[in-house]
Amino acid sequence: TCSFSSWGSSTFLGFVFAIEEINRDVHLLPNLTLGFSIWDSGNSVDEALLGTMDFLAGQGNPVPNYSCRTQLPLTALVGELRSALSVPIARWLGLYKFPQISYGSSIVSLSDKTHFPSFLRTVPNDQVWFQGVTILLDHFGWIWVGIVSSDDDYGNQGSSLMRDELEKFGICQEFLIVFPAFHFPEEFQQNQSLFQKSTAKVIIAILSNAYYLQFLHFFSPNDISGKIWIRNHVLIGNPWNGWMRYNSDFPQTISVSLTQPTIQGFPEFSRHLHPHSTSEDIFMNLEGGNVFNYQLCTVSEHRQDKDILSFSLGKLSITYSAYKAVYSIAHALQDLSSCEEGEEPTGNKMCPDIKTFRPWQLLQYIRKVHFQMPQNIEVFFDANGDIPSVYNILNVQKNSEGFFDLITVGYVDSTAPCGIEIVVNESAIQWKGGKTQVPQSVCRESCPPGSSQIFTKGWSRCCFDCELCPEGHFADHRDMQQCVKCPEDQYANTHRDGCLPKVVTFLAYEELLGIVVTCMALAFSLLTGLVFMIFMKHRDTPIVKANNRALSYTLLLSLTFCFLCSLLFVGRPTTVSCLLQQVTFGITFTVAISSVLAKTITVVLAFKAIRPGSWLRRWASTRVSNIIVLICSLIQVTLCGVWIATSPPFVDMVTDFDPSYILLVCNEGSIITFYSVLGYMGFLALGSFTVAFLSRNLPDTFNETKFITFSMLVFCSVWFPFLPAYQYTKGKIMVAMEAFAILASSAGLLICIFVPKCYVILWKPHQNTQAWLKGQHYLKEEISP
Repeated sequence: TCSFSSWGSSTFLGFVFAIEEINRDVHLLPNLTLGFSIWDSGNSVDEALLGTMDFLAGQGNPVPNYSCRTQLPLTALVGELRSALSVPIARWLGLYKFPQISYGSSIVSLSDKTHFPSFLRTVPNDQVWFQGVTILLDHFGWIWVGIVSSDDDYGNQGSSLMRDELEKFGICQEFLIVFPAFHFPEEFQQNQSLFQKSTAKVIIAILSNAYYLQFLHFFSPNDISGKIWIRNHVLIGNPWNGWMRYNSDFPQTISVSLTQPTIQGFPEFSRHLHPHSTSEDIFMNLEGGNVFNYQLCTVSEHRQDKDILSFSLGKLSITYSAYKAVYSIAHALQDLSSCEEGEEPTGNKMCPDIKTFRPWQLLQYIRKVHFQMPQNIEVFFDANGDIPSVYNILNVQKNSEGFFDLITVGYVDSTAPCGIEIVVNESAIQWKGGKTQVPQSVCRESCPPGSSQIFTKGWSRCCFDCELCPEGHFADHRDMQQCVKCPEDQYANTHRDGCLPKVVTFLAYEELLGIVVTCMALAFSLLTGLVFMIFMKHRDTPIVKANNRALSYTLLLSLTFCFLCSLLFVGRPTTVSCLLQQVTFGITFTVAISSVLAKTITVVLAFKAIRPGSWLRRWASTRVSNIIVLICSLIQVTLCGVWIATSPPFVDMVTDFDPSYILLVCNEGSIITFYSVLGYMGFLALGSFTVAFLSRNLPDTFNETKFITFSMLVFCSVWFPFLPAYQYTKGKIMVAMEAFAILASSAGLLICIFVPKCYVILWKPHQNTQAWLKGQHYLKEEISP
């Protein structure tokens, strides 16, 4: 029997193959032969540091700062695989500026040249992997994940950086399990319970190789199989086949690993390798073939155990990284050996001698190398000692033989011009149970369009409830944290996932209210015109002449304008119509009420002035009534002028009366001046009513005070209820209400004052004579006590 470690052996074989290939190359270091020494760290920090001291000191007991070498000096160190071992080694070698190239240590902190000045690596910085994984999670919509990390520098730093990247994309971490090097029952049970209770379907594994296999061993198959695993690129090879030996199920796995070309000739090299195959393979005879403290055997022997190894060593990422590290040193030596004066990267005028150079001098050349690998892969190091990288996205899939293969389903390119680029062929991914739909990993189902996320205090931001957007708001895509208010001219549709244009409406001539207002305005205008014509035709009759014909004509004309101005409230409002609505009504109706007031005062003065010696005779003239009308009207004109000058009416869009409509109305501008205009008209009406009521006992034939009293009662009964109702009414009803108030109050004046006179003129002409009027007057005086 033999013991075989695919990880350690693949590194060793890739290292040796590169040296042999370089030594055979007639163009690369043609006059030099590379040699090597091997130290086994035993996966221990103590052993790694002792090996490093021995590496530097040479022979005997290792002593810091002393070299007892008798053989040719070593110029560079290739190693270590684990970041936990590379960190202390890099600190030590950094003191001497001794070149170290790691083929597996990807921890981010090693890019810090202040603490690790001589460290370089042929694997990328983990930061790129974290960013690529986060973009991959975002691509699949996985926002609820768990993290399992190893209890070492690699796992602790990696999990912290992973959380930072997740935070940038709004991805939430449900749990973090730190897998310890030594397992205690209580701690293991806590981690297992946390893992079993978790709802996250995606697990990010930030584990070194040894920790990863231990994790698979300690956790039950049911726990692992129900999750989607995102593996890191340091996890070389395919451990699932070993795990498959005891389990019939397998977990869904996506691995983000380095792109590795096949090393030409390496599979044959490793397949025919045997410690006793040839005496020339001196490296295989070191310590009797126990270089790694186990018995070497051929790869062909181990390929019989497919549960352990079912892949080609030539395709291991760790193999190519070690292979690339050796080539980097070789090209640095080539540049050093071909140095010309003035080209020395250290700044010295003299080029170092290839036989006597110091390691720190070689370090400068390694940092500057830029070459093509035999596989046409470009290799160079940046200022931090890192290399550009392209990751393959691999999916673990079961093949026809029942074993697992790593199938490439995409890539992550950190060298893209616009930053990290990710490409995924979702159709090539094999999901659990042969499903084609991407599994979900969310704390809560996504909020559909038309709703927003509602967060509960104390819970993760990924754990939320969904609430339908309020009226007038929308959410046009999933998982919106806040609904957006629709523009003023739009309203939210039924599903609240978009806005629709509002229908612009107003009190139009075509609708019922508009038709009624228009018909009433025209009808009363015609009726007023008819009355005016009757009065003009019978202008010389006593009943027309009795109460100042000029005032009657003025009143009729003003009432005509009052009826017609109600038409300004119908139709699409404009700036001009809004100005004319209130101002025209205010002035014309004031003229009408002023005329009524003047008529009332004229009647009273006329009866008071007929008494012998009355001083009121000179006031009972038409000039006085005209002055009353003029003064009262000028006051209203002044109020309207102030209104227009300070805050004129304007076209307003009312959007709160109906969510799907925009109502165009005329806004009064200044509500104070609006009510001042109405209040002034009410004051005049109250004055007319008072004078008319006090003069109600005058002879019925000559006075019309009782009709004026009724007309003012109509005015007050219309406008006093209108004022509070106007404040609380919205929409077209508000517009129509004001128009009807104008029509009703104007009609009250027309009917109460002029209809009785027209009745006498048309149907009682015998009463429209001077003799009859005087007879009635004297008759009433005789009857009076």
